[in-house]
Amino acid sequence: MWLCVDVGNTSVKVAPSVEGGIGWVRRAGSRSVRTPDDVDKLLEAMLEDEDVPPEDVEGLVLASVVPSWTRDLQVVAERRRIAVLAVDADTIPMPVRVAHPEAVGPDRLVNAYAAVRLHRAPAIVVDAGTATTFDVVDQHGAYVGGAIAAGAELGLQALGVGTARLPRVALEPPASAIGINTADALRSGAVYGHIGLVRELLAQISSELSASENSAPCRILTGGFSASPWLSSMSEWDVVDPDLTLKGLALVHEERTAGLLA
Repeated sequence: MWLCVDVGNTSVKVAPSVEGGIGWVRRAGSRSVRTPDDVDKLLEAMLEDEDVPPEDVEGLVLASVVPSWTRDLQVVAERRRIAVLAVDADTIPMPVRVAHPEAVGPDRLVNAYAAVRLHRAPAIVVDAGTATTFDVVDQHGAYVGGAIAAGAELGLQALGVGTARLPRVALEPPASAIGINTADALRSGAVYGHIGLVRELLAQISSELSASENSAPCRILTGGFSASPWLSSMSEWDVVDPDLTLKGLALVHEERTAGLLA
């Protein structure tokens, strides 16, 4: 069994790669994990919760945006003598047509690949998490770039840290856009402001794509905030899939395995 491991700045998600997709999904915070031993214990706990013996794991297919996690997972894999397939511009089975392919986050590449394999091209994938990223696939199935914005929660945190009088508040939809107190005013700016940001970038990217593509793009929402009704209920989405990255990792593993067996 291979494990798909998606490491973000806030959370790590793990799922087994099974024929045609993924199995169970486990999630945990990524910020409190500091050492290879911590990583090992976390993976063991996830496997134990699913009644999976650790020795059943043959390898890891990995998309990590946290370098320390990447290093620690490599150490764990070496200890356990299992393989690691780290996704990047060299290992993703799709063309990457940007100025510096090596600088593109692996999760962004995996999302783009999953969009093509599971849905259609052209496509725009919006991954709403710590950052909100927009990744674009052209009609030929090539990754051609995108956009990066601060996530809604990160924006709230920045206001709490970077201003003298504004408090830190939880990201929740306000009762109305007109906040009757400071906390609700901050939530209004975060929620409705982020909806506006997403809508405008989708419109601009779609407009630029339409100049060269033969069909409208498939617009896909994923990431930690894709389960939030205030974002997932937007009429723009063709697909909402919180586990798109994990599914993409399973597809990469499937493609690479098929290539080795061919």
